[in-house]
Amino acid sequence: MAFITRSATIEDLDGLLALYRDLNPSDPQLSPDIAQARLTALLAMPGNVFVGDLDGLLVSTATLFILPNMTRGGRPYGLIENVVSLSTYRGQGFGKAVVTAAIKVGQQADCYKVMLMTGRPDPAVYAFYQACGMTASKQGFQIRF
Repeated sequence: MAFITRSATIEDLDGLLALYRDLNPSDPQLSPDIAQARLTALLAMPGNVFVGDLDGLLVSTATLFILPNMTRGGRPYGLIENVVSLSTYRGQGFGKAVVTAAIKVGQQADCYKVMLMTGRPDPAVYAFYQACGMTASKQGFQIRF
């Protein structure tokens, strides 16, 4: 089996939707028009949507946003969101591959940091991100609507 990490394209829409359903099965389904518009917008933003492609099956994904900044000498920062591996393919390095790709692109974009937040209190999730080279720091806050 051949595995590659690559940038997503609009043709990956169905595979990405399957990954996101695996992450949040109770989320409302997007209409095809809205899903295509959202992915088109994501692909146009600074950063990247990375996918782990195993012989044509998307088994993992992570999205990197590169955000402009007025501190740290004007260097941008990266924010990773929506890290997902299909549940049947977890623990095989596919998630680590897309997160590592996102971190590398953030570094190449001269980001002074790349960060993410996880809402999962599972120690295995923390160990996963540490294995990707990240360290736990700071405290996150949010408001959900």
